[in-house]
Amino acid sequence: METLKIIKIGGNIIDDATSLDNFLLEFSKITGPKVLVHGGGKLATKLAQQMNIKVEMVDGRRKTNAETLDIITMVYAGKINKKIVASLQKHSCNSIGFTGADGNTILSEKRLVKKIDYGFVGDVIHVNTAVLETLLSVGVTPVFCAITHDNKGQLLNTNADTIASELAIGFAKKYQTELYYCFERKGVLLDVNDDDSVVENINQEKYQELLEKNIIADGMLPKLNNCFHAINQKVHKVCIGKSEMLYNQNSKFTTIQA
Repeated sequence: METLKIIKIGGNIIDDATSLDNFLLEFSKITGPKVLVHGGGKLATKLAQQMNIKVEMVDGRRKTNAETLDIITMVYAGKINKKIVASLQKHSCNSIGFTGADGNTILSEKRLVKKIDYGFVGDVIHVNTAVLETLLSVGVTPVFCAITHDNKGQLLNTNADTIASELAIGFAKKYQTELYYCFERKGVLLDVNDDDSVVENINQEKYQELLEKNIIADGMLPKLNNCFHAINQKVHKVCIGKSEMLYNQNSKFTTIQA
């Protein structure tokens, strides 16, 4: 079974032009089928502030009203996505930008209001890989931003980590999928103040131990929940760390497997 790499990048790369171009150069060199998923960094928040639109965050997740959805659509699906695609073309990596609406690839439903109304935020319910498999078969790399749709004409803001894990799950029947989360740390840390205290391997038992010791908390919790959701749905492995883990064999990072 052929290996497919799903790679997600966040604000630490997107917000720095030099870091982004360096990453995309290295990404372009990765052989075999690959998919890139990106968030929005700080640009959407900056633009909202310039337009006097209130930015509301709850547990690191953005509440999305109609005005905010317009901004993130412009920023995520427009400026950031197309800048990445153009840069990959510069590096001879043929690519096409996607929201979940393009090719009907990622279908979501608007999050139900429980304690908090997140507005136009979508939770993924189905991934359609048919169009993507066709592109991958001819050497084209899909580049996904953090927007999906509900098949009723409504775009929805969706967590980029979740999009990456759901894509990895969707491809798992055809490929041996590997999911890579690139962020500012070397991996999951035993001590948040020591960047070298990387937990290099985590299985379900180790995960429960780290939870009980309160080593994993806050922003790392939803990321690892996505990781284990993917592993439980036949994704081969998930790796968390700095982008260097993709091309530097000496890099320390965290690998999660069943």
